[in-house]
Amino acid sequence: MFGDIDGTGFETLHDDFSTCFIGHARVERLWTGARWSEGPVWFAAGRYLLWSDIPNNRIMRFDDTDGSVSTFRQPSNNANGHTIDRAGRLVSCEHLTRRVTRTEHDGSITVLADRIDGKRLNSPNDVVVKSDGSIWFTDPSYGILMDYEGDRAESEIGACHVYRIDGDTGATTIVADDYVKPNGLAFSPDESLLYIADTGITHDADGPAHIRAHKVAGEKLSGGDVLADCTAGVFDGFRVDRAGRIWTSAADGVHCLSADGKLIGKIHIPELVANVCFGGPKLNRLFICGTTSLYAVYLNVNGVSPL
Repeated sequence: MFGDIDGTGFETLHDDFSTCFIGHARVERLWTGARWSEGPVWFAAGRYLLWSDIPNNRIMRFDDTDGSVSTFRQPSNNANGHTIDRAGRLVSCEHLTRRVTRTEHDGSITVLADRIDGKRLNSPNDVVVKSDGSIWFTDPSYGILMDYEGDRAESEIGACHVYRIDGDTGATTIVADDYVKPNGLAFSPDESLLYIADTGITHDADGPAHIRAHKVAGEKLSGGDVLADCTAGVFDGFRVDRAGRIWTSAADGVHCLSADGKLIGKIHIPELVANVCFGGPKLNRLFICGTTSLYAVYLNVNGVSPL
């Protein structure tokens, strides 16, 4: 193990991980001052990263051209997860308004989903876009369980599901209804699999703390076997690299899983990590949302392009 900032460094648990990092590269703390950092998303055209500071009700912006950090949007409706759609627009999950939105190129906001069968969603958490333009998101109850990240309220649905928004019709449908607290999600590089984290253990000592793998067939999911159990806290948000490895948040930093779910290595971070994403011109820089801080490290792998 080695590192730069106290408490950071690479830990190799399998030889396959040794090819993923650069010997002299170090974890950098780019900024600190958040209460709960989440939902990073990279915008290549502008060379900037957006991420959420949920309790502070703001979206932050890191400018890769000069290293500056500024507030992109406040209030943000306690925004959590973000992604970028096929047209380069920001898609966001909002806890406070219990909806999924899209920020148009002119800055206006379009509501993509806020209800299912006439009932309000719980608090959309994380979101991904498929190559066909469909939008897939998770809807646990974290934003309505307390006032810290949203508004305390009863669930109108009475359960926590995973949803798909059709890219052509805008219709919202349930694609998975057997989750306790569905959280982060990401497609495999060829989109044949959808990985979904379940963090039910946060409110039930016997609840799940794992990632499941579903087969994708058009608008439907099948399977859903457990791919990996978390060995430190929970898997929250994660991304997949071009070789199919999963880079996921955990209580002790970032865990790297092989495509078959084996834990092959870790990037230790001195804070609980909530989410990650690949960025930079070559998508070889991993941005890491620690609890209060934004970190980054250059890797010898490349993320999957969102466009």
